[in-house]
Amino acid sequence: MPNEGEWLVKRMAHDGLCSRREADAFVRKGLVLVDGLIVREPAVRVLPSQEVRLAPKAAAAQGSWVTILLNKPVGLVSGTPEPGKSPAVSLITAENQERRRGDPPFNPRHLAGLAPAGRLDIDSRGLMVFTQDGRIARLLVGEGHAVEKEYLVRVTGECGESVLARLRNGLSLDGQALLPARVERINEGQLRFVLKEGRKRQIRRMCELAGLEVTGLKRVRIGRVVLGGLPEGRWRFLRRGESF
Repeated sequence: MPNEGEWLVKRMAHDGLCSRREADAFVRKGLVLVDGLIVREPAVRVLPSQEVRLAPKAAAAQGSWVTILLNKPVGLVSGTPEPGKSPAVSLITAENQERRRGDPPFNPRHLAGLAPAGRLDIDSRGLMVFTQDGRIARLLVGEGHAVEKEYLVRVTGECGESVLARLRNGLSLDGQALLPARVERINEGQLRFVLKEGRKRQIRRMCELAGLEVTGLKRVRIGRVVLGGLPEGRWRFLRRGESF
């Protein structure tokens, strides 16, 4: 293989074939071809002119990966369990599945490698995404991607046009300016936020800087996927034809 070019696993992730972690595993299993030849060593470089593709067995494995949408209640943590707190993934059981005709039944194998694609803090509720597919994880939380996320937020405090203008464009967190946000008043005490970034407890901290207190926060959309009528505490699979 050439000594120039891009690392193979990085090229695979950049091309959207899979995540870097998955690329490493596929290469080691002999499921990646460069210019038609199987490569088994991840630490090689490829030139832009070289063709990189997955073997049919790897593509078939990707076809079996699942992505799950959960309506998270308040009180559960998104990721690694904290002492005395339950993780949101604990709700992904056969009993909690919201199943429609054509949806596969829950299988314990769906939990293997399943990871949250983004956070939703313990005091917030609404749409969370869990996936086995590194391509989706990279799209939703990877550097350089900016998928919209929409929230309904209940607040107390004076919320005039000057406050809305400040929330939309003019705030910084941790010494770094925030991207412009879409913020509008739905009714007295309720706002709609649409963000393209996800700093830790971002909306709560934004509102605090603007003199507001958040009393309720619900995420209702990620990209083109909406929470819809999924009941709280229930989950469903991302269905054929849906994409972020």
